[in-house]
Amino acid sequence: SSDLEDLGKMAGESPLFWQDQFLLAICTIGFLSLSKTLFKFLKWVWCTFLRPPKKLTNYGSWAIITGCTDGIGKALTFDLASKGLNLVLVGRNPQKLQSTSNEIWEKSGKKTQIKIIVIDFEKISGEEIEVKIRKEIEGLDVGVLVNNVGLANQGARFFHEVESGGVDGLMNVNMGSVTWVTKAVLPGMLLKKKGAIVNVGSGSSAA
Repeated sequence: SSDLEDLGKMAGESPLFWQDQFLLAICTIGFLSLSKTLFKFLKWVWCTFLRPPKKLTNYGSWAIITGCTDGIGKALTFDLASKGLNLVLVGRNPQKLQSTSNEIWEKSGKKTQIKIIVIDFEKISGEEIEVKIRKEIEGLDVGVLVNNVGLANQGARFFHEVESGGVDGLMNVNMGSVTWVTKAVLPGMLLKKKGAIVNVGSGSSAA
């Protein structure tokens, strides 16, 4: 009660008392808000520039890459091989798969183990993909999966302009492959409680 009386006296004696309290509250809120923003910025700097990269081989000794014979997918195969991972190359063209395999083999100093799986995602779908992938990777310690394969129309066009026969192929390659390859690989990762899955997409898919 004495504290309340003292507070009342202070409020009565100083007309600026409540203004001071208000300014103190505003400054406190501002400080907390600024601290939160600064923390987010420092976290971004750490994650983007300073944090050491993860050792991918801790997830497993093998990586699976779909759509790996050209462009981003091919570049990723070389990068993963340079990090000490063995590779499962998945694609539809046996010759290009073998050519990519040979390039990686030579560049890695013949240290990288490479397995090739030939699948045309445009022609098979669903459980066929899952069964084939599971059979081919049986016994492999798969720690990384990169879903990179993709299919696009020749040039931009509205949905109603796409030929009906091409819709199934687009769906199978761009969506079915991601779903069913992941379904084949994920149980092994869950069993050992570690793994990394990267899905590569295109900005055109959101246009």
